[in-house]
Amino acid sequence: MPQLNPNPWFFIMVLSWLTFLLLIQPKLLSLTTTNTPSNKISPTTKTTPWAWPWT
Repeated sequence: MPQLNPNPWFFIMVLSWLTFLLLIQPKLLSLTTTNTPSNKISPTTKTTPWAWPWT
């Protein structure tokens, strides 16, 4: 069964992972995010309890 032979497929997998790790990932990590996180505290709103009609 040729699909169980890891000889060509293992090399392709290793080559693709090395391409991702060495070429693509540093380019993606160097991009800056457009929405920087802020430390704004959202205002808390006072909620009133619901008056259930059957109680």
